[in-house]
Formats: sequence, C-alpha cells, structure tokens
Amino acid sequence: MTDRNARKVRQGIVVSDARDKTITVEVVDSVRHRKYGKVMSRTKKFHVHDETNDARNGDTVRIVETRPLSKSKRWRIEEVVERAR
Repeated sequence: MTDRNARKVRQGIVVSDARDKTITVEVVDSVRHRKYGKVMSRTKKFHVHDETNDARNGDTVRIVETRPLSKSKRWRIEEVVERAR
C-alpha cells in the first residue's frame, strides 16, 4: 500500500537565483522511448521556493512538492546537496 501523502522529490541544478526567495531548478530525467527503446533525456524547469535565499547558480539541490505558493511555485527546496565550485 502506498503512502497517501508521499511527496514527489526531484534533484536538479539551479539555473537562476535572480528573484527573491525563488530559484529556477532544471531537472534532467532519463526516459526510454516506448517504441524504439532509445534512452532520451528530458529536461524540465521548476520554480522553487527558497525561504533563506541559500541556493546559488550551479548548486545541486533536492526539491520537494508542496502546496501552491504562487501562480507558478509548487515546489520548495529541501536541501542543497552540492555547492557549485
């Protein structure tokens, strides 16, 4: 049985931190083509709530699904996995 309130978790790279308390995270996902079997990489960008303005461009972050915080923000930052060098 699955947990009803299990939140989706994604890991990606911060591509923009220009806005206050908001970052843009790019998540790359590998998917196998249904007909041809070739592995493709799909990219999606998420607007993420960053309360402490902690994340910077190039950081690898883990984000978690949450209630709608604005028109485009449905994710919040869980932790900074790796800092950009």
